Amino acid sequence: MRFKIFSFSIAISLLFSFGCESNSNNSMSSGLNVTGKVGEILVVCEQGIWDSPIQEALDTGLTQWILPYLPDVATFELTHKTPSHFTQGVKRYRNTLFLNIDPNYKGEKGSIVKRKDVWAKDQFVVDITGKDYNQLVETCKMGLDEVHSEFDDFEWQRIIRQFSRNKMERLKSQIRENFGIDMVLPSNAKIVTKRTNFYRIEFPPSARPLEFVGTNTQDAGEIFSGLLIYQYDYTDSSQFDIKRLLQDRDTMLKYNVPYEVEGMYMGTQYSQFVYPEMNKISTLDGKISGVEMRGMFMFTGLPKHATGGAFWAFHFINKKTKKLICVSGYVDAPPTTSWTHPIREIQAILRSVEIE
Repeated sequence: MRFKIFSFSIAISLLFSFGCESNSNNSMSSGLNVTGKVGEILVVCEQGIWDSPIQEALDTGLTQWILPYLPDVATFELTHKTPSHFTQGVKRYRNTLFLNIDPNYKGEKGSIVKRKDVWAKDQFVVDITGKDYNQLVETCKMGLDEVHSEFDDFEWQRIIRQFSRNKMERLKSQIRENFGIDMVLPSNAKIVTKRTNFYRIEFPPSARPLEFVGTNTQDAGEIFSGLLIYQYDYTDSSQFDIKRLLQDRDTMLKYNVPYEVEGMYMGTQYSQFVYPEMNKISTLDGKISGVEMRGMFMFTGLPKHATGGAFWAFHFINKKTKKLICVSGYVDAPPTTSWTHPIREIQAILRSVEIE
């Protein structure tokens, strides 16, 4: 997946605007939290709209993939409720999309309006409206990429806000002292390897809902994830070549991330199907620009099978220390379990990095 930049021209043509919840008794004052899963968008529309070709446009525009992971990791999955069902139940879904046909709508083009904190704190709602079915379809075809970008950005920013409430000052102070950087972290994260230029931080294992993987067999779906932080001297821009970054990464991992079996260590998968991809990114505050790299890892070193998973790394220069720093999250999980939630958490942590 390539994270898309919001198109200003389309925003103008589709009346993409920012609306507000006018009800003074909304849930912001009551402090209710959002519900629903990370990586889920609830689509609220009549059954006839959902069962029409518009669903294909929704799948294409909103169910995109974070590459190059296997199994596939979707940015979002879609669930559906009719307006009647929605009004009779919980309204606090974290990501909610309304598709409306309003015969009284007079616009020459359909409208896309976004709202925050409607029924719960940190809720993000988008309303797409057309005067008839054809206009609604055309609006979706033209604007869903941008709608996806809005939901996408709000998802990882929401996780940043959630993690920023965690009291991790002791761990964060050690990171600041050694690397000169700060970032949000999940609660109960801990350092398991601490060397001058390398830290390994483990996150608490999480168990996802049980999923059947065979006859009379269940997989608890336990997910192991964490963060690698390392640094080395920055000399020139050639160090940001993807092959050079991968070479430096493999060297760091070989000597600092051993497996339970002696002689094995974390390495990179170079299969053409999951060969690492690299893009330029900036942090949430816009003060750090660098490159992100996504790919797959596996424990290697001996001719035997070992576990592996996904990694998502952010490389940048700390201009104060003249060091090239890599903050790299990893997710080690069974293929029967969705990786969307833990990978999204990694994405949020990388975007939260600040130089102290």
